[in-house]
Amino acid sequence: MKILVPFLLLFVSLSTQAQSVILSGKVVNANQEHLVGATIMISELQKGTSTDFEGNFKLEVPKGSHTLKVSYVGYDSVEKLVSTENGFITIQLASQENVLDEVLVSAIRVSADAPVTHSNLTKKEISKRNLGQDIPILMNYLPSVVTTSDAGAGVGYTGIRVRGSDATRVNVTINGIPYNDSESHGTFWVNMPDFASSTQSIQLQRGVGTSTNGAGAFGASLNVLTDADSNESFAEVSTSLGSFNTQKYTVKAGTGKLNDHIKFTGRLSKITSDGYIDRASSDLKSYFLQGSYTDKNTLIKALAFGGHEITYQSWNGSTQFEIDTYGRTFNSAGALYDADWNVTGYYDNEVDNYKQDHYQLHWNQKYTNNWSSNIALHYTYGRGFYEQYKQEADFADYNLTPITIGGETINTTDLIRRKWLDNDFYGITYNLNYKDNEWDVFLGGAWNKYEGDHFGEIIWARYASDSELREQYYSDYGNKEDYNLFIKATYKLNERISLFADLQNRNVNYKANGVQENIVNDTFNFFNPKAGINYIVNDYNSLYFSYARAHREPNRTDYENGNPRPEKLDDLELGWRLNTSKLKINTNVYYMFYTDQLALTGEIDDVGSPIRANVGESYRLGLEVDAAITINDYLQIRPNITLSQNKNIDFKETDGTIVTDLGDTDISYSPNIVAGNAIVVSPTENLNVTFLSKYVGSQFMTNIEMSASKLDSYFVNDLNINYSIHSKKVFKELILSGLVNNIFDEEYSSNGYMWGTTPYLYRQAGINFLVGATFKF
Repeated sequence: MKILVPFLLLFVSLSTQAQSVILSGKVVNANQEHLVGATIMISELQKGTSTDFEGNFKLEVPKGSHTLKVSYVGYDSVEKLVSTENGFITIQLASQENVLDEVLVSAIRVSADAPVTHSNLTKKEISKRNLGQDIPILMNYLPSVVTTSDAGAGVGYTGIRVRGSDATRVNVTINGIPYNDSESHGTFWVNMPDFASSTQSIQLQRGVGTSTNGAGAFGASLNVLTDADSNESFAEVSTSLGSFNTQKYTVKAGTGKLNDHIKFTGRLSKITSDGYIDRASSDLKSYFLQGSYTDKNTLIKALAFGGHEITYQSWNGSTQFEIDTYGRTFNSAGALYDADWNVTGYYDNEVDNYKQDHYQLHWNQKYTNNWSSNIALHYTYGRGFYEQYKQEADFADYNLTPITIGGETINTTDLIRRKWLDNDFYGITYNLNYKDNEWDVFLGGAWNKYEGDHFGEIIWARYASDSELREQYYSDYGNKEDYNLFIKATYKLNERISLFADLQNRNVNYKANGVQENIVNDTFNFFNPKAGINYIVNDYNSLYFSYARAHREPNRTDYENGNPRPEKLDDLELGWRLNTSKLKINTNVYYMFYTDQLALTGEIDDVGSPIRANVGESYRLGLEVDAAITINDYLQIRPNITLSQNKNIDFKETDGTIVTDLGDTDISYSPNIVAGNAIVVSPTENLNVTFLSKYVGSQFMTNIEMSASKLDSYFVNDLNINYSIHSKKVFKELILSGLVNNIFDEEYSSNGYMWGTTPYLYRQAGINFLVGATFKF
């Protein structure tokens, strides 16, 4: 019997080991930076470990579920129930000072395992290429994203499309506050130059996404979280310069914590550029100021930020004839013509001049470990004009009376006009959150009001008729009231399955007048349900499925150019996620079915606004794949690709009398393939080299597949280099950055429009560069 005891003990030991597995993961902060030496404990096993120099950890544990307690100095500890079937686990700790900051956007953002297709950009990733170009350009290499720049080099007016949907379909919020213009639905990043320097993180949700504030998302939701205040006092000075006389100057500073509760942070920026396109100059100034009061459970934050942009207009695009005659950089804005339409000169002040100021006040409160809330007040004031020289303008268009000089009747004149916008946008957003190990529930909503004046004046005329100085030749308005209420919840059914539900009701009232009196007085009531499920298959794989419905009202231009109907979208998403220490893959198939989609026709109106029209039924069917492949400690590859079919169903064209059935046609501005890649090489801790590639397939600018409207495919590559130097004498850190755009000098056009049967193209710059330095004190 004594001889059997050792064998029995050995058998028990081997049986126990056979039921043990290795639980592995990584601990990071909000910027996805690894935390070295974080403590991981499993109390019930009285077992623990700490993270290595890359933030990784491993623990041998019995199969099943365990509660990990993860802690790190200066960060809030996290208790997380995990299963040994979860695979490689990433645990994000929030700085004790930043926990309440996250409440600003938690109601409209999603977690990594939510059944919503999304991508995140951290401050660290943004800063690598932040040398003066706009936020859309910095997002260019995300999946399904296509960007464009009017001036050709990423400074000035820029735009973004996601899954073929233009910027009016991309819902943008800043700290949960709507940013899209209420009337046009557009997003004008030029009004907030260098905002990337005050951005903590960005989440891009593709498709309908979750409930958000502002106009409903039809292509994507873009959620921006601004900088958190630093506990330590700091100062930063950044400067960069490059091609086309581009220059950027940024100064940032923070007081650190005063009296254990109060902190202030500020930024001033100036960006100038001549632009790639002729005279497409930009003179951009901006500011960002915030102050916060924090104690253990309360954060009160006040923000003021804004900008003043003066850009020479480069909205027009160019025909192939103009490009062949005057060159790729030709800009017709401000051009003066003789009787034979030859260019004789240019008006020197054909500019867009606009100021916009934003004010936000947030109160975030944590009541218990389960309950928290956010309430925010906001106000945005925008005002400005664009100025144009018009030749042989008809008196009738400017309410001028014909005059007689020397027996000749004069009813046209050369003149300079200014078209003004003066608008106010204000409101309140709010949410209440309950969270425990099984439930994460948000009850939230918003009320917002927009009041906008549109008016025009003639500041000079060769023949002024009987007009008075600064007399307005038109005066229009637009008033819009928008409120929504939503409840959304995530419920962990068991260790493998979590369920998601989201119900939103949105009410919109829009009144406006224009050239035609009362062009709109409509009220809409939209109900937008969403639901999803996430299923953990095994250690490394998970699946998700979601359904979402969205509605969206027409914009002002839609009403001015017709009698539009609101749109409806049903969005289905089926995804697979693979997550290991060396390989991460996100794959999803989406089907977006539209009723009465307001698709771009490819045309523009007389003031340059894109014209849209209801196209009946249409759909987008696509496959998106993005991955992060870690080859070794020094090399990572991050490819992504989107393959899609974007169709109008049984599309009909009419000239007003004859209707032609064209069958199924491609939706305008919707390439069937969009691909990107980043090769990241980090031979040392201080040096980072990234080679970026982007391919965009051909696309039509019309819905009738007109051959002349086809934009050719293009393939561009950028090279980004960052090198940091640490010092304890003069500065804490010096970061040197370099960016070579379009390194192989590809000639391409990323956008355009049609005027009749003639295409107008926006040419993008060939090879160009930016270099910069940031001193941190």
